Amino acid sequence: MLLLDQSFAFHGEHVAWGRIGEGPPIILIHGFPWSAQAWRRIAPWIADQYTVYYYDMIGCGQSSKSETQSVHPEVQNKLLAALIDHWSIDRPHVVGHDFGGLAALRGHLIEGLEYESLTLIDSVALLPSGSPFFAHAQAHNESMSLLPDFVHEAVFHAFINFGSFDELPKNVRDMYFEPWSGRDGQAAFYRQIAQSTNEPLEEIQSRLAPLPFPVDVIWGKHDRNIPAELGRQLADKLAARSFTAVPGAAHIVQEDAPEAIIGLLRSRL
Repeated sequence: MLLLDQSFAFHGEHVAWGRIGEGPPIILIHGFPWSAQAWRRIAPWIADQYTVYYYDMIGCGQSSKSETQSVHPEVQNKLLAALIDHWSIDRPHVVGHDFGGLAALRGHLIEGLEYESLTLIDSVALLPSGSPFFAHAQAHNESMSLLPDFVHEAVFHAFINFGSFDELPKNVRDMYFEPWSGRDGQAAFYRQIAQSTNEPLEEIQSRLAPLPFPVDVIWGKHDRNIPAELGRQLADKLAARSFTAVPGAAHIVQEDAPEAIIGLLRSRL
């Protein structure tokens, strides 16, 4: 497990983060409904080449969850900008998965952050976006947040298993579920879905063009959440230097095939 033993105050909210390794800075940004632990099988294997930064996004993992907080995607790119300033690092390598990829893209396109390189993994980036489950949970957010505990747990386990190529081991599903359990965790889970609207995506569609730093795109070949064809389209729009469709992997490549990510990141230096 990755140790998130540091705390950053962002607009009065606690953000849990950690750092390991030596070398040029690289930031790993998880997606939803994951946490920084999505990188636990990757960060230690690149820490001999990079200083690896990882954190739990607002409303996720060990970071603050509160009834009135905003976890809208535009908040997450502002958090990324604030963390980079807090860490006093310049032009980091950035790796973003799912909504973490959206935070990284918006960090550059909206916040003006400059990267040494950008790796996008099954990233939320193109329209149309969303799934039938997201649409249902957004339309019935209040009732979903009040589901009995055992029903919420079953829904969560089914949701993350849908994102994997093979069924995730129960201990892994339990690890990801723990921050979303209990009344506060359950409310936070459906709050994330309710606030994941399309406006932040719409804002960047016309800006998706070749970027002034190298871009690599990695996609699970069997992703049922965001099909690999959308990954190819994103790579084309950004003039990515590489597009890798990973066999034996679905949406959560970090669990299905972490070696594919490790190999690409280690080959850069």
